[in-house]
This record gives sequence, structure tokens and C-alpha cells, in this order.
Amino acid sequence: MSRQGLRGVLLDLDGTLLDTAPDMAEALNRLRLDEGLEELPYERIRPYVSHGALRLVRLGFGEPDAARFEDLRQRFLDHYRADIARRTRMFDGFEDVLATLETAGMPWGIVTNKPGWLTIPLLEALGLASRCGCIVSGDTLAQRKPHPMQLLHAAAILGLAPRECVYVGDAERDVQAARNAGMIPLVAGFGYLEAGEDPAAWNPEAVMWKPADLLEWLGLRA
Repeated sequence: MSRQGLRGVLLDLDGTLLDTAPDMAEALNRLRLDEGLEELPYERIRPYVSHGALRLVRLGFGEPDAARFEDLRQRFLDHYRADIARRTRMFDGFEDVLATLETAGMPWGIVTNKPGWLTIPLLEALGLASRCGCIVSGDTLAQRKPHPMQLLHAAAILGLAPRECVYVGDAERDVQAARNAGMIPLVAGFGYLEAGEDPAAWNPEAVMWKPADLLEWLGLRA
């Protein structure tokens, strides 16, 4: 697909724009300590962060019955919300990427499956909420990625056609959502990939191994 005519950049949050794994791993381990269990190594938790609370609770506690699972999930989220931005930062190099996009007049926005009651406070804490052109969270609409509706909604907010947007994420569902929406999919290879995952197999236009690769792909210079 041609890069000509691209006018906007949409980004996934966890594992793409933000390195949220340290705070999410801390929340999971606090919950395990509450339950009398040992902490899990950070390296074991990190690959699952992009898949959200459900996968993390399953990693930490297996498959308890529905009532206990929901209790654990809510307590995990409570721990996470209490220290949502203690160690979370943008991936190294992304500040230059955002500044370059803004200087070039290319709007950028967030499309994430993370619920809004976590997304908004996190972006506000990091000073990003006022900079992005749109924030579409997992509970903004009835559908979530890989359904295309979130991406289509984000493009509409930016006043762009889907074909004028690129979407960057670190999971296969991100590529699927972008393809379904008629956008160009790129993969953040520096994100939370599981062992043995080959992001090239998801059929993106390209894999970015560091944030600055996005600028090179777009033909922009920091």
C-alpha cells in the first residue's frame, strides 16, 4: 500500500506508545502477595500485558471459578489504578516521534482496548491527554479490536478518511483491526511480544523495531 496521502497516525497504548508493563506487573504481584503467593518474575509477566487484565489474572491464578476470577480481576485493576503511572513511561524515542508529527501537522491519536477509566487518568498523568487528537478506549463503543469500529471512529474524530491513517500496535488483533478498517497496519516490534511470536506473520506493512523507525517509514525527520 502506498504511503502517499497519509495524514494521521493512530497508536495502540500498552506496548506501543507506553511501556506500562512495570506498573501492571507490580499490580499483579501485589495481588499474588495478598493471596499468599510468591511474586512472578517480571520477564514472565511482560509478554502478556497487551492482552489486558483477563490474561494477566489467568497468568497469575490459573482458571478459578467465575466469581473468584471476577473478584481477582477487580482487585488487580484496583491495585493498578492506585499506582497507574508510577513507573510507566513512553518507550524511548517516542517523545521525538510525537514532537515530529506535531511539527509536521500530522495529528495522532490513541485507540486502545484499555477501558477509559484507566486510559484517561494514565494519559493525563503523563501529560499526553491534551496532545493527542483523539482517545478511543475499550469501552468507548460496543465493539473492540479486532473489530474496525474503534479505528473508524478515531479517524472520524480526526476528520480523516481511513485510508489516510496508519495504525501502530503490538498484537495481531491490531493488524487485523487496521486491515478491517482500511488503514495501513504497522507493528511495534519493541512491544509485548510473546516468546516465539513472529509479527511479520501477521501481514503488517512493516515492523518497527524502535519508535524512530516510524518516522523513517513515514519519510519524516526528527
